[in-house]
Amino acid sequence: MTDSAPPQNYFWRRHNPGRVLDNALRRFEDRVMELLREAGHVQTRRSHVNLTRHLDLEGTRITELARRAAMTNAAMTELIDQCESLALVERVPDPADGRARIVRFTPLGLAWLDAFGRAVERAQREMAKEVGKPAMAMLLEDIARYAAAADASNA
Repeated sequence: MTDSAPPQNYFWRRHNPGRVLDNALRRFEDRVMELLREAGHVQTRRSHVNLTRHLDLEGTRITELARRAAMTNAAMTELIDQCESLALVERVPDPADGRARIVRFTPLGLAWLDAFGRAVERAQREMAKEVGKPAMAMLLEDIARYAAAADASNA
């Protein structure tokens, strides 16, 4: 920019749905991670949640996990390697295709998932207390409807 360029209003950069949702998500996930650490799960990171939130209980192929998380297969494989080293997940042969691998939770991973669920529930209760239960219910309903519209258009 030059000194002669007129000042521009970039308020929209900080106040738009994407930015506000991102900031809220970061705050919410920071609280969840704090609660997990308090429960003794000190090695897991927010990036590990990006794998586990997309992992079906019965297991999911790596390519599907990457697609759901909007990541490359290589980036997802790196997350899987990290979670596998923490004994949260394991890779097993896909019974439908012996060449493919399925990622699934280990028993320790399922215990972590239960702790994660409790942390999410507590963080959600805290958020509802701060914004109000009616606003929280409306927020969840409206955002879910918005996301479902995108899912329907991509189907």
